[in-house]
Amino acid sequence: MGSGEPNPAGKKKKYLKAALYVGDLDPDVTEDMLYKKFRPAGPLRFTRICRDPVTRSPLGYGYVNFRFPADAEWALNTMNFDLINGKPFRLMWSQPDDRLRKSGVGNIFIKNLDKSIDNRALFYLFSAFGNILSCKVVCDDNGSKGYAYVHFDSLAAANRAIWHMNGVRLNNRQVYVGRFKFPEERAAEVRTKDRATFTNVFVKNFGDDMDDEKLKEIFSGYGPTESVKVIRDASGKSKGFGFVRYETHEAAQKAVLDLHGKSINGKVLYVGRAQKKIERLAELRRRFERLRLKEKSRPPGVPIYIKNLDETIDDEKLKEEFSSFGSISRAKVMVEVGQGKGFGVVCFSSFEDATKAVDEMNGRTVGSKPLHVTLGQARRRCLFQLFKTVTVQTSNVPRRRKLRTLLCDCKPSY
Repeated sequence: MGSGEPNPAGKKKKYLKAALYVGDLDPDVTEDMLYKKFRPAGPLRFTRICRDPVTRSPLGYGYVNFRFPADAEWALNTMNFDLINGKPFRLMWSQPDDRLRKSGVGNIFIKNLDKSIDNRALFYLFSAFGNILSCKVVCDDNGSKGYAYVHFDSLAAANRAIWHMNGVRLNNRQVYVGRFKFPEERAAEVRTKDRATFTNVFVKNFGDDMDDEKLKEIFSGYGPTESVKVIRDASGKSKGFGFVRYETHEAAQKAVLDLHGKSINGKVLYVGRAQKKIERLAELRRRFERLRLKEKSRPPGVPIYIKNLDETIDDEKLKEEFSSFGSISRAKVMVEVGQGKGFGVVCFSSFEDATKAVDEMNGRTVGSKPLHVTLGQARRRCLFQLFKTVTVQTSNVPRRRKLRTLLCDCKPSY
């Protein structure tokens, strides 16, 4: 290679320095709108809106790639928090290597913010302590939720911000500023603290005929209760789970030890400490990750899903019922506390075998119940459905994006 020819490695490095991450985008923003917005800052290579690989709906962020780093830096310094389609967007350097973001180094958490403080105000407020990589006030449809994240490029800058800003009053509200903790770390802290003091007990798998009085009768023998509640749906029917709050930790602990796994009216109870929201979210993430890894390692097959299974059906009986339709790679009845949950999955080696099983078995009575049999979705779509279930239970945008990174090719910043 001659001396006058550009170094490919150097060219790639220069190109990466000219790429900006654009966050908090309106769902209707397109690549063309991004191009028109940033073209005055300098020549562009391309713009990109990141989309979900299954639904193709926009994920609320994208990338703008300039030809020259100087133009990208000018855009970052002058256009951050500008409006596009009536909504302010956030800019930061694109980070192809996400190790810094995932390490949490230099990241701080701020809470008890006044609703009037937005991304722009927070950025200029904390930029006095060092170079900011990312700055975000978490919002919902009603505006600011009162907390935010600021990611500095160094731990020293983050420590300066914590030292000077923790306990300071902003718009007559005393704010908390501290080190960012990953959800798993916070869940572990909550779990350790709550195990020694909990008084709230979670109970499930007790059937449809349970009401508050019956549940109180079962649990009141372990100590005085403050409240007993069976959770019901819109029609008033029991959902099969509820909560019992005791006056003392000792009573709650004794109830868990004595009643967990006990059979009542033919149902095996699950009784445990009621988890905090942060613990449930951490468990959902772990479950989601386990499912993702399991799907990657599982042999290929076409799944069908079976609902309304009789309690007597186990894996072997399920496989036996469907084996006449073709080669089966897997048959599984979902079980909890040693008891079938009433649904399962059968994977056939070919699509034709799976569709034949659905046609002939849907509605057929096996045991004492008619089966509901449907053709399974693609595995990636199944993961997406689980992801949607998770995001319904949390409105925290950064958490949702971290879950979303398991499903999309783009790697967003929070």
